[in-house]
Formats: sequence, structure tokens, C-alpha cells
Amino acid sequence: MPSACKTPPPSGKKLIVQIPCFNEADTLGLTLAALPRRVQGFDSVEWMVVDDGSTDATVEVARAAGVDHVVRLGRNQGLARAFAAGLEAALRAGADVIVNTDADNQYCADDIPKLTAPILCGEADLVIGARPIFDTPHFSPTKKALQMLGSMVVRMASRTTVVDAPSGFRALSREAALRLHVHGDYTYTLETIIAAGRKNMAVASVPIRTNADLRPSRLVRSLPNYVLRSAGTIIRSFATYKPLRFFVGIGTLLFAAGFTLGLRYTYFAWIGEGAGHLQSVILCALLMGMGMLTGLIGILADLISVNRRLLEKLLARQDDMVATGAAPARPAPRQPAKRPTRAA
Repeated sequence: MPSACKTPPPSGKKLIVQIPCFNEADTLGLTLAALPRRVQGFDSVEWMVVDDGSTDATVEVARAAGVDHVVRLGRNQGLARAFAAGLEAALRAGADVIVNTDADNQYCADDIPKLTAPILCGEADLVIGARPIFDTPHFSPTKKALQMLGSMVVRMASRTTVVDAPSGFRALSREAALRLHVHGDYTYTLETIIAAGRKNMAVASVPIRTNADLRPSRLVRSLPNYVLRSAGTIIRSFATYKPLRFFVGIGTLLFAAGFTLGLRYTYFAWIGEGAGHLQSVILCALLMGMGMLTGLIGILADLISVNRRLLEKLLARQDDMVATGAAPARPAPRQPAKRPTRAA
């Protein structure tokens, strides 16, 4: 928990509140009506809606409510892609701090100052709003237990003290938004925390309030599906940011299993019963070979991750220069020219 500090007065800082949306016309108006236009520590507060290929009146509702920025993805790309597109657009719009919230009015907008205060005080780069999980009536006991278990696993993988890892109510500093990259397409919540922790960013949690449930979660279609996909996200994120430890750990387990089988065969051979255990020798060689190969993969993956980190730093620097007008925007990829058709 960040220590209390006096929020500095406004000094030209801009806050952008972004909302990823996919067919949220029924609830978006209520969410936007609750958003503030003034937040302590900022000269301006702007709203941004990221339309993830909606087929209803989401965009019309956003514009009627006076949203400052509407980012349209054209087709549905998933929550993680919409979140990343919002960060990129907010940086281009000159945001100093970005707050992300959901379109279903799940989070209490009056708690936005709680999220931004640690960033303004220089105590955090990423702030996660911690929901009152055990006091939320529409969460089943199973979901509450899984939420707490998932947050514990993310804390271990990210080396942070995040209380509510799946929470989408969060604030990012400009520097954090430039350095965080979302690689998955399911959810950004777990991956960004692990990435921030492994990049030695300051990550904090603050208690926030929630509103009444308006609709079932679209991300959690079923608990088994959510658990499996979230587990895959955590494993992939850890392998991405700590590949050497990940692969060498697996390789060590395989090598140890093979070595144990080798010792077992040696014992039987010593007592004169080795002829009946030749399959142990074969499995021993396979496991030890796989262990060594997995360790080598870990070394190669670690070298690749060094290059990835260098590229991320260069891209962050270039994106910052583009957003501030110090460099031209990156050109769009060239499309192949169409071949002229022959006349009949």
C-alpha cells in the first residue's frame, strides 16, 4: 500500500480515461455519466472509447455523451488488443496518466483519484484497483476462491503485492504505458502486471468500490475456461520475461528424473538384476537428453529476450518522440501493388 502523500497541484498534466467496448450500448451511457471531468492533480480530463468492432450503437452513445476520442478497430480483436490500442491512442493524444475502466459500470468512477494519486506522488508506475472480493454479492464462493488464488499466483510470478490481479480498473503512468506491451489476445490484466513486475516498475494496489452488477461477464464464459486461459497467460508471460529460469527449471526436472532412473538401473545392475531393466536405461537417456536440450533452449530464449528488451526500449523512445511531435509517425506498411489485368 503506498504511503499517504499530498497530491501536487495541477501542472499541465492530462488524464485520459479509456474504456474498451464491444457492443456496450446498453451500459456505456451509465458508465460515461459517472466519469469525472475534473480530477485533482490534472489540468484536463478526457474520455476515450475504444470500439472493438461493435455492431450496436456503442459509438453513437459515446459521441452523444461527449466522448473526446473514439478509437475504432474495425473488427472485433478481443479485450487485450482493444486495451493496447487505447494505450497507444492515449499516448498520441498526450496523456500523462491513463486510467482504464470497464464499460459495464462495474467500478466506482469516484475512486479514480485514488488510482492516480500514487502516480502523481511518484510512488507507482502502475496502480491496480482492488475490489472488495469477499463483499461482492454476485461473486460465487468458487469465483472468490479462484480470484484470490489467481492473484496469489500472479504475485509470485510478478514479484509484486497486487491484491486483485484480474481487476481492470487501473492507472498507468506515461512511462509505464510506453514500456508495457500486450502479447496475448485474451486479457491484459494478468500479463501487464507480470510484465511490470519483471521490468522493475513500481506496482501498487489501492482499495476501490464497485457498483451493482448490470450483466454477466463476457470474459468469463465458464470458470474452467477462464482458469485454463488465465493459467496459459501466466505461464506464457513468465516464459516471455524470465525464459532462462522457466526453461532451465523444466530442463532440470527432466534431467533429474532421468538421472534418478539411471541410479535405479545402476542399483539393479550392481545386484545382478540389470538385464530386466533395460527400459530404464532408454528412458533415462531420453529424459536426460531432453533436459539438456530444454536448458539450451532456455539459454537461446534468454539471448532473444535481451534483443526484445532492447527493441522495446527503442520503440518506447520512438513512440514518445512521435507523441510529443519530436519525430514523424512510423510509416504504415506498404501494400503490394496490384498487377494490371489484361484486356480480353
